[in-house]
Amino acid sequence: MKRASFLATALLGACAALAIAGPASAQDFAITNATVALGDGSDPIPGGTVVVRGGKVAAAGANVPAPAGVPVIDGTGKWVSPGLFATLTDLGLYDVDAVGQSRDISASRSPFSAALDVAPAINPLSQHIKVSRAGGVTRATVAPRSGNSIFSGQGAVIDLDADHAPVVKARAFQYVELGEAGGALAGGSRTAAYVQLKNALAEAADLAARGRNDDVLLNRPDAAALIPVVNGQQPLYVHVERSADILSVLALKQEYPRLDLIIAGASEGWMVAPQIAAARVPVIAVALNDLPAQFELLGTTQSNVGRMAKAGVKVAIGHFYGMNQPRYAPQQAGNLVALGKLPGASGLTWGQAFAAITSIPAEISGMGGRYGVLKQGAAGDVVIWDGDPLEISSAPLRVFIDGVEQPLDNHQTRLRDRYGTPAEGDLPKAYDW
Repeated sequence: MKRASFLATALLGACAALAIAGPASAQDFAITNATVALGDGSDPIPGGTVVVRGGKVAAAGANVPAPAGVPVIDGTGKWVSPGLFATLTDLGLYDVDAVGQSRDISASRSPFSAALDVAPAINPLSQHIKVSRAGGVTRATVAPRSGNSIFSGQGAVIDLDADHAPVVKARAFQYVELGEAGGALAGGSRTAAYVQLKNALAEAADLAARGRNDDVLLNRPDAAALIPVVNGQQPLYVHVERSADILSVLALKQEYPRLDLIIAGASEGWMVAPQIAAARVPVIAVALNDLPAQFELLGTTQSNVGRMAKAGVKVAIGHFYGMNQPRYAPQQAGNLVALGKLPGASGLTWGQAFAAITSIPAEISGMGGRYGVLKQGAAGDVVIWDGDPLEISSAPLRVFIDGVEQPLDNHQTRLRDRYGTPAEGDLPKAYDW
């Protein structure tokens, strides 16, 4: 058999095997004698128990007995938590960032903008998903980046299960760029960006109410994609950093009171934290952004998240793009805990910091109570850690999604295993003598 024919036959066989293989069954299990972090903002519970049955959390906390007949995992010396919920990521949208053909992050030459939907492009076999899963991430939101319009498109909620079906909710939110980036995309000024946004919302409302007329700038798919935003059925994530821009975004609610606004970025959010809290608009912020590389970042401070939280703003840690990988979320949350111990700085308590990477991003994503928390009825997304998950020296030992234990191997672990203790013939040719 020729080599090409052999490879084709092998590939077809592998694809058939993947198609035939069904999803793994959820496991019933209990983890006992562990330090349990519920993810709800409370302090860790020493000597706690977590029980998962039928793919969901049945019980979690102190003085919880392990049901008879359920396999028990001894968690002595270990920590147990809900899986991390990474919000605003590019997981599954590229293989190699430097290779354009492998990137589905943005569509700068597309005639569409708001209608773009990332869900069909997400690759569950991406190494970035596998690496993040090994880091304790079980759920995430995937957001497109802006191409040639302030409207980046529609993001999705995904799980990181190895079952080849990552999308939990498609068209989960619309993402729009304002601020400096939005001004550049709209024609060189923030004024143009706000006119473009308001016109687009008006055209969507007009399409929903009366149909189209000839005096329009949006094509029909983009206008139709914004109808759920105008009606308040689809959240609108708005990326702004400057305090003045934040106030301008909050003012949109006066004209469109049904808008379900979420502010992304908000590096100067601490300056207008009372107004954000009063508007009951949640924020997805970078944890420790303090380098003013742009004019709209002049007011950045590492105390930003802590100050907003203290003012009553619901704040999640997010924006995991490129080199800022989702698996770094615990380290960033842990830094906010340490920051709270410095004189004059504002950080978070342990419980607040862990909630900022679990239950709060789930709530902002419309998945509150389902993900990011260990409570009765929540998904059986459970991570067993070898230590405090907010300590940089700790790592996941076992990861469960919907009660199914997940593989933690990936390209990085295979390279580690191959070159950590290489056998004869394992080293590349460059190392042969």
